[in-house]
Amino acid sequence: MAYYESKHVAGRHFLQIPGPTNVPDRVLRAMDNPTMDHRGPDFGRLGTQILTNLRKIFQTEGHVVIYPASGTGAWEAALANTLSPGDAVLMCRTGWFASLWKEMAERLGLKPEFIDTDWRRGADVEAIGAALAKDTAHRIKAVCVVHNETSTGCTSRIDEVRAAMDAAKHPALLLVDTISSLASIDYRHDEWGVDVTVAGSQKGLMLPPGLSFNAISAKALAAAETAKLPRSYWDWRTMLAANATGYFPFTPATNLLYGLDAAVAMLLEEGLANVFARHDRHAEATRRAVRAWGLEIQCAEPRHYSSSLTAVRVPEGHSANALRATILEKHNMSLGNGLGPLNDRVFRIGHLGDFGDLQLVGTLGGVEMGLRAAGVPHRPGGVQAALDYLSGNS
Repeated sequence: MAYYESKHVAGRHFLQIPGPTNVPDRVLRAMDNPTMDHRGPDFGRLGTQILTNLRKIFQTEGHVVIYPASGTGAWEAALANTLSPGDAVLMCRTGWFASLWKEMAERLGLKPEFIDTDWRRGADVEAIGAALAKDTAHRIKAVCVVHNETSTGCTSRIDEVRAAMDAAKHPALLLVDTISSLASIDYRHDEWGVDVTVAGSQKGLMLPPGLSFNAISAKALAAAETAKLPRSYWDWRTMLAANATGYFPFTPATNLLYGLDAAVAMLLEEGLANVFARHDRHAEATRRAVRAWGLEIQCAEPRHYSSSLTAVRVPEGHSANALRATILEKHNMSLGNGLGPLNDRVFRIGHLGDFGDLQLVGTLGGVEMGLRAAGVPHRPGGVQAALDYLSGNS
């Protein structure tokens, strides 16, 4: 049960929003320990262990820094450490969170150039390449892309974005938001030539909200030496100086770090390739259920399907929010709401983090019962379609 409930409902609540995700018992137990001295010798050993193992999750040999903040803080850290007032940044409006990152860039005094999309696919790689090719004066200092757009269930191809940047021979930095993809969808910071990767604790990393991350390339570190945006709390240089011995320049979120240590250990024990395959499998089973119901997936480009979540469009004349309310009331399950222009048009099924076959079947069962109870036109058999796929692809 949740810590706070307005009324008791029998059975465990199904938290199937696309983050925060369900926190495994092993992580909860790790957090349920006395807070230690964050200046003592054991903390330095723990901090070094966590920072070393985190590199494996980002698939990088470079530095990863940890902030006691939400992913929004890591957005700001990525911009503030690498850019100067008035710098042009190229961004792609793939959904709600890409739009919010653009708003932050404007508030910080940057000049975003926004490539629009229909919110039904990932970043427009061709348009990014064309914009960079035209920028012969190299006004654009960074390209900012959301890897997995949580509002739409569309994943951008970061390897293709890097290829387009290289083809244009453009020196811009590549900044990527992986808040809803890290540890859920294959992501390769070093191999794909990413300069700053932004991430958060509350999705694939299976923690409560409260930690965020920047993985940093050598090129980004060099840019930080000349960047002029104001920064103090977010300054990488102060952080890295303390991190060298496993410590932090301010009071860290100690008990969340215990949980992070346990969560990273779980991911490495399972093996990242197996983690990604598990997420791929559950995503495909979910999409087969949606198609069997006769409903439409928000992502219209199969190459951009997300393995973290599936956003589902409801038929015209029906309310996604009313459906979600019915499912919560009758079946004790939370689904993600539509954001921005997708409000009341889609519901989002999260299938990421600490998540297995039985949880997926229960989730899809709750959706199918809810569709019937809410009077949303659909065909029965979505759960069976998922079962058929799961049993044949175990």
